[in-house]
Amino acid sequence: MVRLPALLHDVGHSPFSHASEELFPDQEDGNGKYGHEQYSAAIVRGPLRSAIEDHKLNHANCGFTADNVADLIEGGAGAKQGIFWRDLISSQMDADRMDYLSRDAYHAGVQYGRFDLHRLISTVTALETGEGKVRLGIEEGGLHAAEGLVLARYFMFTQVYFHKTRSAYDIHVREALRELLPGGQFPSPGDLNNYMAWEDWRVLGLLSNGGGGEHGRRLCDRDHYRLVYQTSEVQSEKDREKLQAAREALGDLLAGEVPAAKSWYKTGVTDIAVIEEQSRRTRPLSEFSKVVKSLGANNQVLLYSRPEDRREARSRLKGIVDGLE
Repeated sequence: MVRLPALLHDVGHSPFSHASEELFPDQEDGNGKYGHEQYSAAIVRGPLRSAIEDHKLNHANCGFTADNVADLIEGGAGAKQGIFWRDLISSQMDADRMDYLSRDAYHAGVQYGRFDLHRLISTVTALETGEGKVRLGIEEGGLHAAEGLVLARYFMFTQVYFHKTRSAYDIHVREALRELLPGGQFPSPGDLNNYMAWEDWRVLGLLSNGGGGEHGRRLCDRDHYRLVYQTSEVQSEKDREKLQAAREALGDLLAGEVPAAKSWYKTGVTDIAVIEEQSRRTRPLSEFSKVVKSLGANNQVLLYSRPEDRREARSRLKGIVDGLE
């Protein structure tokens, strides 16, 4: 019951993962755009239903339904007591995060995403939070392993996920897909067959055949936008003024803007819970670790020009840009 949501919670991703999520349609109830988890839940309830419910081991021993799996993915009231396991599916210490940090670091050939996975797992425990509620947390012995997980994510984000070149390709993937998709957006979860037909290989084929407009061409030719200005990770008021001045100076040469809008670690109810060894009192990780507590939101912004305009863009930014390579 935990393994299936952990394995399936991302099957609803659009082509090339998060890059194109901006093209999801608005929900009918007015609560913003659909998220990939809602597509995942729809796929579990639809095409994967029989594979789950008719599996001989589930049918004979467990008896849970596709709706049970989808409810845990969505984290709604339908999960009932199973909501206890939600932290393993989606939290600041979930299985997905532990997996992708280690896997991405390996495949990118970097060390930033490494942390003591086995120590962290061995200290995971169930904690009472009051009012008869129980949640997942860690024993105090896993404190530094959890701290390492948070820092690994911070380093991977700054050095890999938000790298200037990788972020430029997010622009091109999104805008090429906007050209390729009917109406410039994906079908809703209610039109699941059409949505599932938009997978990586179909998009790659369309791009190789000349689709996707200017951005499709830039993807195929590796002729990506070039960074011409970036703010600091945590902006001061002066930084914000310089950013606005840079936008105005670039004018029509500003081809793309990518904001980080990412919080390294959220305190409050989502804080990783730690149980003290001697007092058996539960406290949040941010109270144990000054490093974790000091990790604020990253509001860095990257500004790009077309490669053919880069020299002119740099010229316009003289006096604003300081030592940008």
